Amino acid sequence: MLVKIATFLLFASLCIAANSQEPLSNVFNVPSSSDAQQLHLSSLGSDSFTILNHSRFPNHRVRVKKTQFCDSTVNMYTGYLDVDAGAKHLFFYFFESRNDPFRDDIIMWINGGPGCSSSMGLLMELGPCNIDMSSTSKNGTLWNPHSWNEAANIFFLDQPVGVGFSYADFGETIQTTEEAAKNVHAFITIFFETFTQFSGRPLHLSGESYGGRYLPVFASEIYDQNVITKRESRPEINLQSVIIGNGNTGISTLYPGRYEIECGTAALETPFQFISTCVRMKMALPRCQQLMKDSCLDQFDMINCRAAINFCDSELSTGMWTSGRNVYDISKMCVGDDLCYEENTAIKRYLNLPETRALLGVETPKNFTPCSPEVGENFSLHMDKYNTPTHLYVAGLLDRNIRVLIYAGTFDWQCNWLSNKLWVDALEWRDADQYRRAEWRDWNVQGRKAGEVKSTPLLTFATIRGAGHMVPHDKPEEALAMIQRWLKHESL
Repeated sequence: MLVKIATFLLFASLCIAANSQEPLSNVFNVPSSSDAQQLHLSSLGSDSFTILNHSRFPNHRVRVKKTQFCDSTVNMYTGYLDVDAGAKHLFFYFFESRNDPFRDDIIMWINGGPGCSSSMGLLMELGPCNIDMSSTSKNGTLWNPHSWNEAANIFFLDQPVGVGFSYADFGETIQTTEEAAKNVHAFITIFFETFTQFSGRPLHLSGESYGGRYLPVFASEIYDQNVITKRESRPEINLQSVIIGNGNTGISTLYPGRYEIECGTAALETPFQFISTCVRMKMALPRCQQLMKDSCLDQFDMINCRAAINFCDSELSTGMWTSGRNVYDISKMCVGDDLCYEENTAIKRYLNLPETRALLGVETPKNFTPCSPEVGENFSLHMDKYNTPTHLYVAGLLDRNIRVLIYAGTFDWQCNWLSNKLWVDALEWRDADQYRRAEWRDWNVQGRKAGEVKSTPLLTFATIRGAGHMVPHDKPEEALAMIQRWLKHESL
């Protein structure tokens, strides 16, 4: 029997249909009470899944097993979160901390898209190993000394269904962030209530790009469910912070930021865009902003909001797309596939190798792709990015004492640092005046300037100079230092 696994994720539980053909050894039913059965993660085997069911989540279950992949210095696990009575399967990877797995915090990482696999974050950004672009290794990957599991236990989750190795039995899909949040909460709950070695451990939700939409919603679902959990005297999830890199959070400031990246000096000392293109963009910007305000922000209307976005993209984005530059790092030209990084092609080839899929326990026959166009189209059809102002979730979290770190590489165009700065500056929350009065200052790593930072005890905004959309890829040492300081509640 093929071992069925998926990824490292800690949180979820599913109930699988009775006609499932997978091995049903090591099945644990976790009751929704304080006397829940306790397991230790290290007790799991590598030959078959341990299946975790939970009475509070009858339509969810988690399958998890040990896996020898990527980082031989720590325990590593892969598995599936099965949802909707076993019809959908979310793949995850989980790596224990290299530092102190018994005490360190837990980070959950999610890539954006929507529709991009978190294996991209794992294999070309912050994971324990990087895809081998030099073909010098025996197993296709190279050790990453700046992995974030230097400081924390970490999950990489392929979500929603249809992304990476996640799949649905009958073509079902998830089409909104709010819907996806419920599955993430179930997964985390099952994991923490089963593996009590992690109970009460600080949890940090992190990600980039469309993660700026995902993470505030996911964190809000966890917080709201904690209120109910506390009322019923059950264990709460110790949600501590949300960490968003080059996030797509504030749609109201997206296009002014992109204009400044192309036609101003927000990224490069000399603007790279044609003057004629910049003039056209400058003339279109006020109309774009007004249309978005009227149809997307003040009162959402799907037809009119879509028309507004089509106008804004036509007048303010086409110049960049035709420039040949990397939209994720304007200091470079686009190479490789349409995601502009040759690593994506290498990751796709590596994760489609039969031996890699067998090692991970992948069960879906579909080929791995870094990003799923189908998932992106489904979210687009529902106008998920625009129908709810995501920055309101961020404000709600801050008002409830959840720390938020917004960081951004300065060479990104897609979800650029200036757009993020503008919405953060305008955010209405309890300590907004304190944040506005705070001073910008340099932050350094090994005596070198890494960027600028502005912070209060709850909200921090940091730039990373010379990095693009994927900060850990471009500036791995700086990214790790940032995370280590954040987890320790130290000033950047």
